[in-house]
This record gives sequence, structure tokens and C-alpha cells, in this order.
Amino acid sequence: MKARAIAFYLPQYFPIPENDEWWGPGFTEWTNTARARRLFPGHQQPTLPSELGFYDLRVPETRALQSDLAQAYGIEAFAYWHYWFGNGDRILERPFAEVLASGEPGISFCLAWANQTWTGIWHGAKDRILKQQKYPGAEDDRRHFDTVLPAFRDERYLRVDGRPVFYVFRPEELPDARAFVDRWQAMARQAGLDGLYLVAEASDLLGAGPKYTDAAADGFDASVYMRLPARVTPTTRFRMRAVRKLLGGPEIWPYSDSIVDEYPRSSDVQPCIYPNWDNTPRAGRRGLVVSGATPAAFQHNVERAVDLLADRPAEERLLWVKSWNEWAEGNHLEPDLRDGHGWLRALMAGLSA
Repeated sequence: MKARAIAFYLPQYFPIPENDEWWGPGFTEWTNTARARRLFPGHQQPTLPSELGFYDLRVPETRALQSDLAQAYGIEAFAYWHYWFGNGDRILERPFAEVLASGEPGISFCLAWANQTWTGIWHGAKDRILKQQKYPGAEDDRRHFDTVLPAFRDERYLRVDGRPVFYVFRPEELPDARAFVDRWQAMARQAGLDGLYLVAEASDLLGAGPKYTDAAADGFDASVYMRLPARVTPTTRFRMRAVRKLLGGPEIWPYSDSIVDEYPRSSDVQPCIYPNWDNTPRAGRRGLVVSGATPAAFQHNVERAVDLLADRPAEERLLWVKSWNEWAEGNHLEPDLRDGHGWLRALMAGLSA
């Protein structure tokens, strides 16, 4: 493969007490996925899983099937979303804890810290705080680091030049990003590691400009440019507003198979690509749909992203894919009833073209 494909992995596929309280008994990501409905002509919902079914991530056999499938199609690692709200407050940690403790499955992995307050925004209650992200300071950083250190030491952990990769979702929300980087690098060296390969997300979902642009200045090793594959032009903006006003529904943008042409060309910026996007299973008419996504169009974006990485050192040709299994956001590589293995075949073809 010409790039190292890393797929973000959502763990919210088993019931937990918090979700039972907030959304009702037995809630998982499948709850929203299965009840999705068409909101406009041509809207492809619901989108449902095929061979893996409505799985439960407490089942080791399910995790093994995911690993086998991902590796068969050229995915090197899963980036498990990791939740640490401060002062040891965690959520949804069970699947990864079992992966770490059991030594199975064999696919490589890294951790992506989802440092963001949980609210009810996608359910029309943006002011409802479910879990507050806190930053208590250096002592909490030490506790956090010590918690994930066993993962960093696992032989399966994704590394760049020997350094474990650690991803920060919202670097712009860190009270002092530079101090965070310095502390975590120092703790890694004190623990006998060669340091960390710290990655910061640069979110620019519709091309208005990234929320975070200080990755290099703050000491991160790289940033990941996150951009929805939506064709945003004056014409598509006008059409989107007109359609939304007429139908009273979600934002609808056309899929772009050349979105990577708009990505930054800096050597310390890595691309993230989306196979598809439709978060109406979560947000209903408040959601956003990228319409017209196909495996063939996705493959074209994969190929362009691989070309973007071609002149980088081999270890740093990291190609991030969102996501392996974000079914209620409408972005997934796992097989579905409509396209089967199409998204996975497109990824593999793009990685090897």
C-alpha cells in the first residue's frame, strides 16, 4: 500500500447506564441508525449493516471479524475514540480495555482523545450538558497519561519512527496546547518511550477555514485536515438554502470527488477523507447530508489523498479515514445492505493505485 490507512472507530455499540438515562434503556448507536427515515426525495435512509449485523462490541468474536475485514482491505490501524473528561471520568472504555487486556484482535490501533463536552445539540437541546469536558491541570494530565501508558507499550500500537501516535480531537479547546504537548512528551520520555507522535485535528468541515491552525507552533508533530466531501460553491450554497427553505429539512450538499484538491499542501498536514456523510439518523431535519456519495467517487478521493502523501517519509504517510463504523453519522466502511463491500474495495483500490 502507498499510504498507512487509519480508520476512526466508534465504541458506542453496547448499552451503558449513562445512555440508558439520557436516551432510554438499551440505547446504542444502532438505535438512531435503525429508526432513520427518508427526509427528502432520493434520500437514502435507513442505511443498515449487512454481514456484521447489529453487533455488540462486548462480543470478542465481533471485534475479531472487524479486524480481519479491515486488514483484508488494507487498513493498518483503528483509531479508537477515547473519552477522558478529567479527574478520571471516562465513558465507553470497555471495548478497548478488553482489546488491550486480551491481546486480541491483532489489528494495530491508536487512541484518539475526543476532548469535547457532550451535549444534546443533535437532538435539539444544544444547551443540555450531558458530560462536561474539564481540564484540571498538570496532575490530571499525569493521571490521564498513566492510564493510557499500557496501550502505548502494546506491540500493536501504531507508531511513527518508534513513537506512539496520540490524536487530539479539539486542540483548540486545550487551555494551553503548548504546555499540554510539552508535558505529554516529557512524561513519555520519563516512561522510557522515544516520545509521542502527537497529532492535532484541524477541523474545516465546509471549507470556511480550520478551527485550529497552531499545530506546528504548539509542538504537535502533525495536524489532520478534516473536510466533508461536499462541493461548496456559490451555486451549491444557493441551491442548498432554496431546498432547505422549500422542504424544511436538512442541509443537502453534493458529494465532491475532487475535494482533496482543496486540502493544504503543507508537509505537516495529513489528509482525512470521508466515504460518505449523513447525520440525519442523529439530528433529523437539523442534520447535514452529503448526497451522491458512491464507492467510485470515494476511490477517486483516496487516490488523490495518496498522491498528496507521496513525497512524505514512508512512516508519515498517514491517511485518516472517517470512519470505520459511524453509522448514525452516515460515514462508514463496514459493509452495508446497499453497497456491500463497495466502500472497502474502493479504499483498497485507491491505496494501491
